[in-house]
Amino acid sequence: MFDPRDPAFLADPYPTFAALREAGEVHRHDGLGLAIAVSHGAASQVLRHRGLGRIWTDAAPAERFVSFNLLHRNSLLENEPPAHTRLRRSIAGAFARGHVERLRPTVRALATDMVEELAEKIASDGEADLLELLAEPLPVQVIAELLAVPPADRELLVPWSNAIVKMYEYGLPEAGQQAAERAAGEFAGYLRELAADRAGNPGDDLISDLVRAELTGDEVVATAVLLLMAGHEATVNVLGNGVHALLRHPGQWRRLVADPALTDTAVEELIRFDAPLQLFERTATTDLEIAGFRVAEGEKIAALLGAAARDPAVFDRPDELDLGRAPNPHLGFGAGIHYCVGAPLARMEIAAALSALAERLPGLRPAAEPRRRPEFVIRGLRTLPVRA
Repeated sequence: MFDPRDPAFLADPYPTFAALREAGEVHRHDGLGLAIAVSHGAASQVLRHRGLGRIWTDAAPAERFVSFNLLHRNSLLENEPPAHTRLRRSIAGAFARGHVERLRPTVRALATDMVEELAEKIASDGEADLLELLAEPLPVQVIAELLAVPPADRELLVPWSNAIVKMYEYGLPEAGQQAAERAAGEFAGYLRELAADRAGNPGDDLISDLVRAELTGDEVVATAVLLLMAGHEATVNVLGNGVHALLRHPGQWRRLVADPALTDTAVEELIRFDAPLQLFERTATTDLEIAGFRVAEGEKIAALLGAAARDPAVFDRPDELDLGRAPNPHLGFGAGIHYCVGAPLARMEIAAALSALAERLPGLRPAAEPRRRPEFVIRGLRTLPVRA
């Protein structure tokens, strides 16, 4: 079985996933302490089965992780019905008030400006880091616009998000755990102040809508944190992993440059080809079976999304990048009741970035080997040097 900290595995986990699929649809991974579903069918069952839930267990010892646990205990992602139903109804209702469409011109302008800065940096220095100048700043600026975070405070958001999400990895050192709790406390405190301000001075933003909805103060804070962490991490890594894949398949990049109509299917294919979220856990609320594998009540099982995305039973030539692939039933945004509520916004951001890159930098190519993040669950790059 694979070691999730092995650099060779992290560089390219997909041959290992293929071998696991050949051996069976579900396996016990003793190192992770749970079962993993590696076929598309089994992973889809894990995400949709009503006998499997997101049952939050406080990080321990609880007194050391007060803020981290509070954010997750009140999160849409970590609750099941009836709490999940109430939270999702309020959050989806807020999103349905036109926030995504309202932001479309802003997202397009942000992406265009950032790609222009990237092009200028390449022109002056010969190369530039696409992660630093586009993939990382774009989603955080979009989420900040969605929440109407004051511009002077926006530089605080990424460090908070980066510290908190490291708690989702396996074997995080003590210093990382302390940093995650500290970031959770600071982020929660900041958002409480922002929500209190919006309660008295509502605006045309998502926090104002959440304050007006049937949410507690803790739920408003937890929802805003979830939107930033999920929206930021997913989009950063789809853009980083995706552009890296395009530059390693220059024929597909030229195809996108020549045919902008491929942008929407390209977004879906980049999410599938190198999944930004590799693993999603669920807990059994009753005894059940997934693809013949028995899961007892209280035991955990995870959908290994990266493996499901390369399943040849569902995807023709799954190890090939095909920007015109359709249909493309990837599970990158989840499935079932926990399907990502921010998926339309993420798709819009990724499409805007790809369109701006193809138009302004059609000759984009690698400048050096990128550096990869040393984490397994959230798969991404630290740098992506490019030239044109």
